[in-house]
Amino acid sequence: MKLTGYGKREWLGGAVIAVLIEGAAYLFLKEEYPIIMWIICGVVSLIWLALAAFFRVPNRKIPVEDNVLLSPADGVVKDIGVVSDHEIELFKGQKLMRVGIFLSVLDVHVNRAPCDMTVEYRKYKEGFFHDARSPLCEKENESLVIAGTGTADGKSFPVAVRQVSGAIARRIVCDPEPGANLKKGAIYGMIKFGSRTELFFPVDDDIHLVVQEGAIVRSGTTIFAKVNHKGVNGK
Repeated sequence: MKLTGYGKREWLGGAVIAVLIEGAAYLFLKEEYPIIMWIICGVVSLIWLALAAFFRVPNRKIPVEDNVLLSPADGVVKDIGVVSDHEIELFKGQKLMRVGIFLSVLDVHVNRAPCDMTVEYRKYKEGFFHDARSPLCEKENESLVIAGTGTADGKSFPVAVRQVSGAIARRIVCDPEPGANLKKGAIYGMIKFGSRTELFFPVDDDIHLVVQEGAIVRSGTTIFAKVNHKGVNGK
């Protein structure tokens, strides 16, 4: 287990503040009020641990199969459906399958590439901060989408991941710019605190959805869809 560099300002800054508070408690309370000193130190340490937990990066074993699309986030699958009003100009007019994931404040918040992917499009949209479980979140909240060409089982197809802020999440972090190549399962960004992440891929006979609404998913390990490219396998 490690902490992501995306949250270094928060967890490192919090550690410095925690040390200063605990140091002050030690200097001024140790002799006359030792119990109060230990209470303060314990509470401050717990608060820092809770903060650091938001930025944890657990070890994940990425599936070796080359015909799978993986979850881009930890959380619960909130909704699944076909959309044509997705506002991704790169895929304008195309119907896409969208899988929406709700991330609570207790979930791991780094995002991972669902498959090998070449980024061709990136767009940030300012917006509101409705609760990530609200229907308004999908249309009105602050968001950032990266999209491009994904590859699995020798098949190339449109793929996109959209990071959506929630009522608590107020900062989206996303490294890739157009031209970047991401490997399946690679960490590329995060949404700080509670949020929503959406995966888009084509409505295609070669791509079979295998996840269901209500499923608890883990980024980089949970399989969302399987690709059976007839042009490669001859089936």
